[in-house]
Order: sequence, then structure tokens, then C-alpha cells
Amino acid sequence: MSQHFLDGFAFLQGWLFENAVEPAMFAMGLGEYIEDAFEGVEWFLAGLCEVAALYLVLRPLEAVIPAQKMTDRRARINDFIYTLIHRLGFFSMAVFFTLDPVMDGIAAALRMEGVRPFNLENLMTGFHPLAGFLMYLVVLDFFDYWFHRGQHKFRWWWALHSLHHSQQNMNLWSDDRNHLLDDLLRDVYMAVIALAIGVAPSQYVLLVSVSRALQSLQHANVRIHFGRLGERLLVSPRFHRTHHAVGIGHESQGRELGGCNFGVLLPAWDQLFGTANFAPGWHGTGVRDQFARTNPDGTVRPARDYGRGFWRQQWLGLVRLVEAGNRRNAA
Repeated sequence: MSQHFLDGFAFLQGWLFENAVEPAMFAMGLGEYIEDAFEGVEWFLAGLCEVAALYLVLRPLEAVIPAQKMTDRRARINDFIYTLIHRLGFFSMAVFFTLDPVMDGIAAALRMEGVRPFNLENLMTGFHPLAGFLMYLVVLDFFDYWFHRGQHKFRWWWALHSLHHSQQNMNLWSDDRNHLLDDLLRDVYMAVIALAIGVAPSQYVLLVSVSRALQSLQHANVRIHFGRLGERLLVSPRFHRTHHAVGIGHESQGRELGGCNFGVLLPAWDQLFGTANFAPGWHGTGVRDQFARTNPDGTVRPARDYGRGFWRQQWLGLVRLVEAGNRRNAA
């Protein structure tokens, strides 16, 4: 059955490319990018399959075993817009294929100087293809963990990343609720690492798809955990909800920065570096300053607006970024 799906996917990719994308590319004078465009169609179709599969599998689970009652349907619809922007491949695809020739040029220059660039694939001679794929997944996840730590460590970065955490009605589409600048930073970072360790374009498409599907499960509004052992092998919805919990997973102990459970796919990194929190419970999500607070002197600090619509959220992210820079300069 899987072979029938792959054959059908390849047929649809070829048909869409030949009948829509290729004529449009030549009409716009972009014939030199035809090969990249063909791979771009693969990203686009993979994203469509992801969105459809997520809706068919996770949406019914959210209705049957929700972790919390949904109070804002519009917030979920807005997250779906983010998902369409990211899952159809426009960002990751553009960054990866833009950097690919740059990295090839760097590698060629190093070879001219007698320096052989590191390639993880050279260490996997004789490995089964699945083993090689899993190796790439683990290595990329390790670097993703540290990227995520950075988002919670530096005030300017948290100013952007806090948009992701501002969703008080976390749902299956919330994984892609990010500031576009923050996403650009991550896509460049991950693409450089993937290219540096020898990930092929076709592999990268699948690696990104698998990672995104698992992250959608983590953000879904479902009361699911993987048991004592499973929770330590793969990031579960409960483990990741704790990361999003107000005052627990971030902004804990009265500090704006920091937190726990930064693992993107594997909780092993949190266990190894002392940031794991396996405490049970299904806590409320959001950012502390979204709620009005009373200061020690009795004055009331009003709730901060993170925006409801896509463009408003993007603009306010830039406002927070500027404020973080001004606060640093004033310190």
C-alpha cells in the first residue's frame, strides 16, 4: 500500500510540475531554476499531505480527549493560517535551496585548500538507509534543542519566541505559530547544519516532514502521555505542555527567561543537560504578561496584547524586539 501511495505521489508531483509549474517558470524567465522548482513541488505536496493527515488524525482526538476546553475558536483558525504558510514548504524550501549552492561553493573552496569537509555520511558506510535517516534525525534534534534553549535564554530572542507561547488555547496547528523572523533564523540554522553533515535534499524533505508531524502531536490539545518509559524516549503532548505552562515551563521562579523541557523530539537532551520536568498534570498555557498583575507597591500592571490576527501578531513581535534592545541598552 505504501508503494501505491509513493507511486501516486510521484505521478501527482510530475503532473503538477509539467502542467502548471514548468510553464509558469519559463513564462517568467526562470528556466534556470527548473530543477529546484521540481523539488519545490515535492515540498508543497508533502505539506498538503501533512496538513490532511494531521486534521484526520489529531482533530478527532482533540474532540474526544481534550487537555483543556477551547475558549477561542478564532485563535485556532489563526494558527491554521500559520500552518499553511509553513507546511506548504515556502520557508524551509527557499532557505535550504538558497543555501545549497553556497555550501557547495564553500566545500569546493575547502577542498582546493586541501581541507576535506566533515560529512556524517562518511561515518555511516554500510549502514541501512533507515539507520542513516535516524542518525540524521538525532543529530539535527540535538542542535534543535540548543536553538530552543537560546530562544528562552536571550531577552531579544524571547521577544520573538514568546509569540509561540502566547497561545492560551494550544491546538494541533500551534506548532507553526511563530514570528516569521524567528522562523527564518531557525530555518537558516537547521539548513546549514543539515548541509554541513551531508543531508541530501530528498532526505531533508522527509526529515522535516517527520519532525513537523511529531511536533504537531506535541502541541495538540489532547490528554495523552506515553507512560513512564515512553515519556523518556519521545516528547509527548503532556511533556511539551509543561514547557508551555505559565510559570512552570517558562518564566518560572519569577524570572522572565529560562524554563524546562526544551527537547524538540527527544527528551534525552533535557535529561542529559538537566532541564527535564516529567511532573504529571495538564497546566494552562500562555505568557505571564498576558495577564494583569498587581505590583508590590499596589499598582496594577495591565495585560500585554500579543495580537489576534496574523499581521498584528507579527508587528507586535517586532515591537517587543525593539523594546528588548532598548532595555538592554539602558541597563
